[in-house]
Amino acid sequence: MAGTSPFIPYELGKYLLFLLMVFGIIMFESKSWIGFLLLICLIPGLMIDSSGKVEWLDIVFNVVGPINVALVVWFFYKKKISVSVFSKVFLLATLPLISVLSYTFYRLPDFDDIDFELGANSVTSAGFGSNQVSTALGLGAFLVFVIWLNKWKLTGYRWLDAIIFLVFTVQGLLTFSRGGMFGTVVGVVVVLFFLARSSQNEIKRFKLPKVGKFVVPTIVFVVTAFYIANEITDGLLLLRYQGETAGTLAGSKEIDLNTYTTGRVDIFLGDLELWYDNLLFGVGAGASRYLRDTMVEVAAHIELSRLLAEHGVLGLINFLLLMYVGLNNFSFHKNPMIKGILLACFAVGIYTSFHAAMRTFISPLMIGISLLSVYQIKKRRDKVSAGKDLKVKEASPSL
Repeated sequence: MAGTSPFIPYELGKYLLFLLMVFGIIMFESKSWIGFLLLICLIPGLMIDSSGKVEWLDIVFNVVGPINVALVVWFFYKKKISVSVFSKVFLLATLPLISVLSYTFYRLPDFDDIDFELGANSVTSAGFGSNQVSTALGLGAFLVFVIWLNKWKLTGYRWLDAIIFLVFTVQGLLTFSRGGMFGTVVGVVVVLFFLARSSQNEIKRFKLPKVGKFVVPTIVFVVTAFYIANEITDGLLLLRYQGETAGTLAGSKEIDLNTYTTGRVDIFLGDLELWYDNLLFGVGAGASRYLRDTMVEVAAHIELSRLLAEHGVLGLINFLLLMYVGLNNFSFHKNPMIKGILLACFAVGIYTSFHAAMRTFISPLMIGISLLSVYQIKKRRDKVSAGKDLKVKEASPSL
């Protein structure tokens, strides 16, 4: 999107994730029949082109994302990992996003020189696609929140972690792309919901933080971030999140769900019509943009509607299998915090696919993290005491 192709290929992250997953599956001999089925569901769509206009880049653009999802299910599903390593996964996922945040600052001119409008802003997105940058910054805010909530190590200072969360949120809001920031809200709400439902026994057993101590600070951080960004934009940010556009302010358009979602509803309905006419196998990978009656030649922003239109019933099966593994995995965990984090990761991954399809590797990555089996290592003293008991029993004379 910044014109770096072919030196740095477009969607390089998705290609690297594909290679890493293939390497991991072979290296660790991962076995997952569900991941394999997800791949099988995509094959017929690769052989169909009802439009006659699909090119190789169309196929790659539309299929690499779902293939990556299938591969992460194949590799990550029920793979055991300790809480300690799990916390390091969040740290490693956050650091590159801090680099993205830093680069947006580096490319950011004086605010007086920025012409803010009621639309996505590429200037505050460092020249990249504002939807993708907003998604990355929103993910960064969510990851930092989880680290801050659990007192995991990021900077070593909790107050500094809180400031980083605030900065991620402000810069994400300034992109004027709402999808990524709503993703932050989804993830934070899910985690806090599970904490709020925790019993006193669970709080003591798993040493959970009291949710009341974090709800108010979180609300204060979010409100402060929104206030700062709204002041910088002279009130346009609030209008943007209210769904106002230049057309609605001029009176030529009305605010409805389609205008609020920037045409995504029309694309979704057009894809559903294509699915109705091509129920079994769909119109083929990459063909929906050329055949729908609404928003012609505009790539789908909702992955579910694209799967239905281009892969038919097999696309629906693909989505239902994905929902099954995601909603099934977190329920096996007893720790409410881990439950909340895993479900939040899955929710953020699925939600991201509903506003940015699979344009980034964020959906596959978050879905993969949500499929891990996280366990708590028992304290060493418990093992020592158990060993002493065993020695006493061995030393006791048999009767």
